[in-house]
Amino acid sequence: MSRVVGGAALAVSWLTVVPARVRTEPDGSLPDGAAPWALRWAPVVGLVLGAAGGGLLLGLVALGVAPFVAGLLVVGAGALGTRGMHLDGLADTADGLGTYGPSERALSVMSDGGAGPFAVVTVVVVLGARAGALAQLAGAETPSVLAACAVAAATGRAGFCWVARRGVPPARPGGLGATVAGSQPSWIAPLWWVVLAAASVPLLGYAPAVGIALAGVLVVGLAAHTRRRLGGMSGDVLGAACEIATTTVLVTLSAALG
Repeated sequence: MSRVVGGAALAVSWLTVVPARVRTEPDGSLPDGAAPWALRWAPVVGLVLGAAGGGLLLGLVALGVAPFVAGLLVVGAGALGTRGMHLDGLADTADGLGTYGPSERALSVMSDGGAGPFAVVTVVVVLGARAGALAQLAGAETPSVLAACAVAAATGRAGFCWVARRGVPPARPGGLGATVAGSQPSWIAPLWWVVLAAASVPLLGYAPAVGIALAGVLVVGLAAHTRRRLGGMSGDVLGAACEIATTTVLVTLSAALG
C-alpha cells in the first residue's frame, strides 16, 4: 500500500507544479516501486489537469475572450502547470529523430538543451492544433467540454505506460527514462485507454473511442520507432507520447463535438 500511495504523491510531484511531499529513503532514493506506480497514477493526474483546463477554457470564453485566444491561453496554462516538461520532451524527441547518424548522435542532440528546426516546427504544429481544437470545443455543452479535455489529457499520460513497458531498456543511463524503463506490464496502457473510452460514452458518445484508438496507434508507432532509433526509451519520449496522444484526442473530439 505504501508503494501505491507513494506513487500517487510522486506522480503529482513529477507531473505538476503542485509541491506534493514525497517520502524518500534515508539515502535520498525513492522507495522501491514508487516510480512504476507514479506512471500508473499519471492518467488520474491527467484527468484533473484536463478538467481544470476545460474549466479555464469555458471561463475565458464566458468573459468574452475569443475562442482561439482562449485555447492558446489554456495551452499556455497547461504548460505552466506541468513545468513544460512534456513539451520539452516533444521538442527534444523531434530534434533527435530528425538527426542523421547513429543513436549516440541522436541522444546527444536530445540532451543538448537547444531547440532545432524540427523541434520548433513540431511544437508549433502540436500547440496550434491543440489551441484550434480547444477553440472549436468551446462551443459545446459544459459537461462535454470538461469531459473531452479530461479524457484527452488522461489518454496522453496513459501513453507513458506503453513507452515504459517491460522489455524496453533505457536509451541512456540516468534520468527519468532509466528510472522507469521496463517497469510497466504491457496491458496497463491499453487497459487505461479502454476504461477512458468506455467511461466517456455517456457524455461524449463513441467519438472518444476513435480518438483514443488513433492516439494509441501513434503512441505504439512512436515507441517502436524510438526504440529502434535510440536503442530504448527516454524521458523525452514519454513527453512526446503524451503530447501527441493528447492532441490527437482533442482534435478528434473537436471535429465530432464542435
